[in-house]
Amino acid sequence: MADQRRRERALRAPAWLEELVRTTPPPVPWRDVARFAVSVPAPLALAVTLGGLESEAVLGAGVFGTMGALAAALAPQPGPLRDRLRRTGAATVFGMLGLLAGQYATGGGWAPVVVIAALSAIAALVSAVNAALSLGALQLLIYTALASGLVTPLPAAAGVGFFLCGAGWAALTTLVQARSELLDPDRAAVAAVFSRIEALLAAVGTDRAQEARRALTTALNAAYDRVIRSRSRSAGRSRELSELAGVLNAAAPLVEGAVAAARAGTPPDPEDVAAVHAFAAALTGSGELTGRLPAPLDAGSPAVRAVRHGVRLVWNVVGDPGERASAAATTAPRSLRARAHELVEHTLGSADTRAFAVRLSLCMTVAEIARQHLPIERAYWVLLTVAIVLKPDFGSVFTRAVQRGAGTLLGVLLGSALLAVLPHDAWVLVALTVSAAVLPWARDANFGMFSVFQTPLIILLLDLALPSGPGLVGARLLDTLIGCAIVLVFGYLLWPQTWRAPLDEAFRDAVLALDAFVDAAFTGGPAERRRARRRNYRALTELQTQLQRRLAEPPPISSRAAAWWPVIVQLERTSDAVTEAVIATRGGEPAPDPAQVAVLRRAIRRLEGDVRAQQAADDAELHAEGVLAPVAREVDTARRLVREAAPGRRAGH
Repeated sequence: MADQRRRERALRAPAWLEELVRTTPPPVPWRDVARFAVSVPAPLALAVTLGGLESEAVLGAGVFGTMGALAAALAPQPGPLRDRLRRTGAATVFGMLGLLAGQYATGGGWAPVVVIAALSAIAALVSAVNAALSLGALQLLIYTALASGLVTPLPAAAGVGFFLCGAGWAALTTLVQARSELLDPDRAAVAAVFSRIEALLAAVGTDRAQEARRALTTALNAAYDRVIRSRSRSAGRSRELSELAGVLNAAAPLVEGAVAAARAGTPPDPEDVAAVHAFAAALTGSGELTGRLPAPLDAGSPAVRAVRHGVRLVWNVVGDPGERASAAATTAPRSLRARAHELVEHTLGSADTRAFAVRLSLCMTVAEIARQHLPIERAYWVLLTVAIVLKPDFGSVFTRAVQRGAGTLLGVLLGSALLAVLPHDAWVLVALTVSAAVLPWARDANFGMFSVFQTPLIILLLDLALPSGPGLVGARLLDTLIGCAIVLVFGYLLWPQTWRAPLDEAFRDAVLALDAFVDAAFTGGPAERRRARRRNYRALTELQTQLQRRLAEPPPISSRAAAWWPVIVQLERTSDAVTEAVIATRGGEPAPDPAQVAVLRRAIRRLEGDVRAQQAADDAELHAEGVLAPVAREVDTARRLVREAAPGRRAGH
């Protein structure tokens, strides 16, 4: 039996390769599917209807319109309508600028190289500002690459005009979809928080509790991103956002109570679980908050009483719009000088941003030189591939390069079959419609799956504009593989930090956030504690995300990342222990000695120092009393795990 297990393990693929190809099929976003199927092929269908396939000018107008519709259709993500329109606007404006700039990146010589390098550096800096501008920067590079090699009978101004018309049509379909949604995304995000709290309370005492707590953290992060941040940018003009912000802030004690109950393994009162379910239903409009406010609990564990206390606070806020508005956190508008300082810090002042600007410029410059000197038919696809693969927002560069190459290979085979089977007539529109409709689902799956269905769409679209037979398929595959190779060599292998699996920075951020949480938990007020707890769990979420990305890298990166998994789990347990200590103090336990809090914080900060100095932690044990004793034990365990991970960390360098 043991020999059979050894043989099975020997035959299995490496863990990092399994992580690279693993795909969990996402649910089908039917509304997005319908929007893509209508918005993307519509400009081309209109052009074919008006001028047929014989008029190159009319067909070119349809192609540019469909390109604009595709850019604007891909831009929106689930969230508030204003965020969707902001992303759509950024994609459209930067795509238009790319079409114009691409006119100066044609031909040979050093002038196109300088243009591509400069635009790449600008795109890298712009990407660091916010998510909408990051998407816009990607569109800048994509449409610069397309415009540098796309030959069309239309003047540049006409092509840009049709591109804007297509983008405007896609933006209109986004508005229609948003207005037809039964539930506002902001309200749905807040309701999801209470659904996750209910799931955590139901999982108390089971093996599902830790996963349920992580799901709650994810829901909280999403809700605060969509509501609190949106409200601060809208200068308080939206009463709806103010009320939802109040509900989120009022939910903080309930979240703390649920986490403490899960850690203690103490099941909550069923009445409280039912109340949390009613909160979610009331926010989504599927039910009403009926009955009486639950009475305070005078007996039971501190965690159970904390859950009841949180339920009572949320009950008052959810049931009274006036309370919702008054509970909302107010955010003072930042001065222009403060915004400018923040902008500089995120762009030129960030070493990571500057390094990425150099990396992106180098890869795009190499791709441009390859475009000019390699005998390839559609050379601008090399630039296009480099821009998409090296974009920093979508996870691991290695993963994207491999998935892009494999996905494009399958997409080319699919595109070849379509070109061989379909006649050069309106049936192409049917294939375009199907490919476009699948894109929202494929995007949620992974980068490779997205490439599988995006590739035949682009092949069919460009084959209409520039018919060249089946050679176009092979050219796209070759150019994509060349672009992936450029990224892997010049954007991955040659950079020392690539091989150091940059988990250390995220780990240090999580440790420092934990230290700030301990400080606020025992010395700050409720608002400070709430903000520190949110920052702490957000840092842990980012650390988890970075870990999952590195697990898909080849050794030694994946092996180093796997060595940190127990440490990351222990940091989560330590954070939960701090929350439990806060609940115990609120329930009547003596407040901890400030001197013990200081000792505990020094031990936590030493974790950060041990990671930064690449040395093992010492063996001295912490001693604490009262509510700090469980926290001290968790910190001791974290230090022991750091000692165990230190050899593997040093071996990876």
